[in-house]
Amino acid sequence: MKKYSREWTVTAALILLMLSLAWLAPHFFQTQPLLSRVTSQMPALIAAIGIALVIISRQIDISIGSQFGMCAVIAGLVAAAKLPLAVAIAAALGAGLLMGALNGLLVAYLGLPSIVVTLATMVTWQETLRLWQQGRLLNLPPGVQWFGMSQAQGQGLVIGVALLILILLAWGMKHLAAGRHLYAVGSDAEAARLAGINPGHTTFGVFVAMGLLAAVAAVMNLVQSPQVQPSCGDGLELKAIAAAVVGGIAIRGGRGTLWGVLPGLLLLANVNPALTHLHQPPYWEKAIQGLVILLAVVADRFQNNKNQAR
Repeated sequence: MKKYSREWTVTAALILLMLSLAWLAPHFFQTQPLLSRVTSQMPALIAAIGIALVIISRQIDISIGSQFGMCAVIAGLVAAAKLPLAVAIAAALGAGLLMGALNGLLVAYLGLPSIVVTLATMVTWQETLRLWQQGRLLNLPPGVQWFGMSQAQGQGLVIGVALLILILLAWGMKHLAAGRHLYAVGSDAEAARLAGINPGHTTFGVFVAMGLLAAVAAVMNLVQSPQVQPSCGDGLELKAIAAAVVGGIAIRGGRGTLWGVLPGLLLLANVNPALTHLHQPPYWEKAIQGLVILLAVVADRFQNNKNQAR
C-alpha cells in the first residue's frame, strides 16, 4: 500500500472531485456526455503512458504532440485515398516507429540531450505539417469514424484499447526484464551498465515505444471525428507530461508506476468540465491544473528527500 501512496492519493482526489460534482452538479454524470468525455481522453492516456515510460528512463520527449499530429495526418491521407482502414492504421504506426527511432538514435547512440533532440524534432514535424497541409482540414470517408461501427461500439473499443495498453504495460513494467531494465537505467545508468544492462539499447527502445504509442493515440483520436486537423496534437506533450507527473512518475526518473497515469489524467481533464457545470469562469482551469502539478512536484521532492535520508 505504501508503495502506491501517490497513486492512491491522486485516485482519492479524483473520487473526491467526482463526489463533489455528484452533489453539486448531478447532471455532470449524464451517460452519453460522460462517456464522450471519457472517450475523448483515451488518446491522451495512451500518450501519457508513453511519456511515463520515457520519464522513468530519465529522459524526456516533448515531440509527442507533433508525432501525434503527423501520424494522424498520414493515416487520414491514406484513408482519404480510399485505401482500407487497416492500411491507414499501418501507415500511422510505421510513421510513429520511424519518428521514435530517430529520437532514440540521436539520444541513445549519439549521446545528445533528449530535451534538445525532441525540441528539434517537435519543431521539424510541426513545420512540416504546417507547410504540407497549410491548416487545411482533411475530410475522412464515412467508414473511418468509429472504425465503421456504431458510436457506442466505437467508444467502447477506444476505451478498451487504451485500458488494455495500460494494463499490459503496467504488468510488463513489474514482471518483464525490459521493465526492470527501464527502472534500472532511470535510477542509475552506470550501475545498470555494470549489472549487464545496455543503457543505449534501453533508451532507444523506450523512444521507439513512445513513437508507437503516439501513433496508436493518433489512430484512437482519428476515428472520433469525420475530419483530421493538422494541429490536433498541439499541447498534447504538456498534457501527457502533467498526467504522468501528477500520477506519481518521478520527474528525475527511476520511480513510479503506470497505474497513477489514468487518475492523474482524469483529474486534470475534468477541471474544465467541472468548472463549466459549476458555472465558474473557465479561466480558473489553468490555475487549478498548475496548482495540482506544483503540488505533485513538491510531493515528489519530499519523497525523494525522505528516501535519501534513509
